[in-house]
Amino acid sequence: MGTFAMSGCATVMHGANQKFIVESDPAGATVTFSNGATCVTPCKIELPRRYDFRTDLKLDGYRPVYVLIRSKAGGATLGNLLLGGMVGVAIDSSNGANKQLSPNPLKVRLTPVGQTTAEVLLDKNGKEAGTVEAYNDKVRVDVAKAIGPEAAGLPGAAPAAAPGGN
Repeated sequence: MGTFAMSGCATVMHGANQKFIVESDPAGATVTFSNGATCVTPCKIELPRRYDFRTDLKLDGYRPVYVLIRSKAGGATLGNLLLGGMVGVAIDSSNGANKQLSPNPLKVRLTPVGQTTAEVLLDKNGKEAGTVEAYNDKVRVDVAKAIGPEAAGLPGAAPAAAPGGN
């Protein structure tokens, strides 16, 4: 076990970053992540596993939409407990290597401007998995702890104070 166990299993196996895939129907949406990263769908970007994100999608002729991305514990934590003990858990927890971004891939069916149908999340096979609104509502309070209540869309959230403000 030696060095491998002491280094954190998930850190060795997965690293602190994760490839994150974003697709939209239709393609060509501009994607902006809350950490400032951007891409145009379909796209693949590397993101740190340890942080929650807000992902905004915009495409001319379609309503803008955002999806909250959760950083949640993955199966590597159990493996660490079995093989690496608390040292491995501590290492992987400190850099987020024991986490997975979800949903990944992020697939969103956009709604044309003027229509009232809801934006829909699609599973990895392209089947409807539910509305974006229902998903965001499910994870909003948890994600708000990391990205802030306003960015997470919590009702009644006050705008964040400007850094260095009074």
